[in-house]
Amino acid sequence: MSSQAPSHHQALDAQALREAIEAHQRYLGGRAGGRRLSLTYADLSNCSLEGLDLREADFAGANFQGAILARANLSRGIMFGADLRDADLRRANLGRADLRGACLRGANLAGAELPGCDLREGRIALQDKLDGFRILRHEHRPGELNYAILSGANLAGAQMTGAVAMSSDFTDANLSGAHMAGAKLTRAVLDGADLTGADLAGADLSGASMKRAVLTGANLASTRLDKVDLSGVLRGPPEITYVDDRPLDQVLMEHEAYCDSGGERGGVTDLSKADFRPMRSLKDRRLTALVARQAIFFGVDLQGVQFQGADLSGSDFRGADLQGADLRGAKLVGASFNRADLRSAKLGPLTIGDGRFVRTDFTRATLRNADLRGALALRARFLEADMTGANLNGCDLTDAELEV
Repeated sequence: MSSQAPSHHQALDAQALREAIEAHQRYLGGRAGGRRLSLTYADLSNCSLEGLDLREADFAGANFQGAILARANLSRGIMFGADLRDADLRRANLGRADLRGACLRGANLAGAELPGCDLREGRIALQDKLDGFRILRHEHRPGELNYAILSGANLAGAQMTGAVAMSSDFTDANLSGAHMAGAKLTRAVLDGADLTGADLAGADLSGASMKRAVLTGANLASTRLDKVDLSGVLRGPPEITYVDDRPLDQVLMEHEAYCDSGGERGGVTDLSKADFRPMRSLKDRRLTALVARQAIFFGVDLQGVQFQGADLSGSDFRGADLQGADLRGAKLVGASFNRADLRSAKLGPLTIGDGRFVRTDFTRATLRNADLRGALALRARFLEADMTGANLNGCDLTDAELEV
């Protein structure tokens, strides 16, 4: 506990905190003696509440500076005006939380769940015997996110109108549908961030890095983009993708005919750098040995697709649905699978006869926050792959090559 808490923050001894949390657990479970946790204006600085279930708790105006809240469930909680400077909130659940006026300067929210949360400005007025009402002020401005780490965080639909997040790290964050009009994001890092349908009208992104960011349907009216790095950004897809003056679907049908007939019908075309998004779905398509290096499959339905032995190096599979897909022996070097759904996918070796096989190769691929539950990845190669936050529960990694 902080020994020098501001006068409006109330110190809380460890026993009282423990009893309050236990009563909250009974409240959540509907058991006798339960009581919703209410620690408004409490001094919880440097406390450890790691992994606790604190849903719906009221922490309005509380001081969490330097606290450890990693993996805590704070969904639908009230944290209006809370001081969360330098707090550890890695992989915490803050879905639908009220964070209006909270100060998150320097907080670590890597991989946190914040869908629909409210991060707009807000102020708390405290009653004062001498002055009537006075505004509770932080050392830094309320609603501030400067220098915060939000890499890989889920901020879909978040309310961030007018938010101040200068020099913050939103690398690979999900900001789809976020309300960010008028936000100050100067020098922020938004590399690989998904800004699909986000409202950035009037926002200041001067000096920001937005490499590989997804801007499909984003509102950039009057947005300041001075000295912004927009290399490799993904904008809206074309209505139809053509390859050698032929519609992509026709080319794929010829490829399927070639596979089905053992090469007697159809033909194979190199589809490298093709944009598959206009197809929307390739579910259950037979695309064995497809060559589509640096292609775009962002958000495409690829359930049950057959990609055995395909060369898909450097391709963009972010947010794609690959449930049950067959990727045995596929070359996926440097491909992006951030937030992709690979549940029950076949990622093991492809037998090519005479006891020989080809491994599925994820060397240098990014699989941040990908879902690999139940996937079969026997002998798969993941050398130098980024698997931060990936869900590997039930994934068979027998004899897989992993970085130690």
